[in-house]
Amino acid sequence: MPTIKFSRRIESPRPEVFRLFSELEELPARINGIVNVDKLTEGAVGVGTRFRETRAVFGKESTEEMEFTDFRDNESYTVECDSHGTHYRSVYQFEPVGETTDVNVTFEARPVSLMARVMSPLGWLMMGATRKILEQDVDDLKKIAEKP
Repeated sequence: MPTIKFSRRIESPRPEVFRLFSELEELPARINGIVNVDKLTEGAVGVGTRFRETRAVFGKESTEEMEFTDFRDNESYTVECDSHGTHYRSVYQFEPVGETTDVNVTFEARPVSLMARVMSPLGWLMMGATRKILEQDVDDLKKIAEKP
């Protein structure tokens, strides 16, 4: 299973960083690559919250339906998605370091359909681009969190 892991230190307290990352409706204004987010469930964001995210990828729009499968306020959350025969899992952990926050990201892609398994060697080629997208998302939020 291809896995991407990286961390970023953000010069802002953990509750503020977690809020910036988890406010779904605000993500298109905060992350350059996200075009739109439609929350599909009622109530506060938490386990079971589903949403549809549209983002610009390689000059085209792509829409995926995602779900929070774990949500620990101010600590971590996990978002999962099934698309084109592959199961995707993104884990965001927020670790306080004094008045700053380390954001640790783990992204996994697991082919589940026969076609996705056959094509999985090509998936390795896409992991570099996927890593850049994920890092840019975090960097976009870092800029907002660190504004004076």
